[in-house]
Amino acid sequence: MNSEPIVIVKAFMKAMESLDYDRAMRFVAAGCEYTNPPPIGTVYGPEGIRAVLEPFFAPTLENEFRILRESYSGRTVFLERLDRHRLKDRWVELPVTGVFEVNEGQIVFWRDYFDAATILSQWPQG
Repeated sequence: MNSEPIVIVKAFMKAMESLDYDRAMRFVAAGCEYTNPPPIGTVYGPEGIRAVLEPFFAPTLENEFRILRESYSGRTVFLERLDRHRLKDRWVELPVTGVFEVNEGQIVFWRDYFDAATILSQWPQG
């Protein structure tokens, strides 16, 4: 398997797009720091990431993570994305910029930048 950071991050995003958590978490290091804007905050490791994303994406019937721009240097990868989520009655879109660091073939740092109010105001409650 190619261990280039951009390849690792894109493979991770592809697994998350299909909600294949078991496959996706294989790309994540045990101590990975994952941060989202408040009120979501920071969690650590595959278990922490899965604990945030799995319940959040529960109402999602389909995901599409469109990579609009990418840049990488050394271990650091930047992805500007349009995250699209198909819910029961509509698509919800969220512009996101993600910063990743990869070490020895695994993601050790992931921070997404987006306007939390944009997604939370459109997301099913409860």
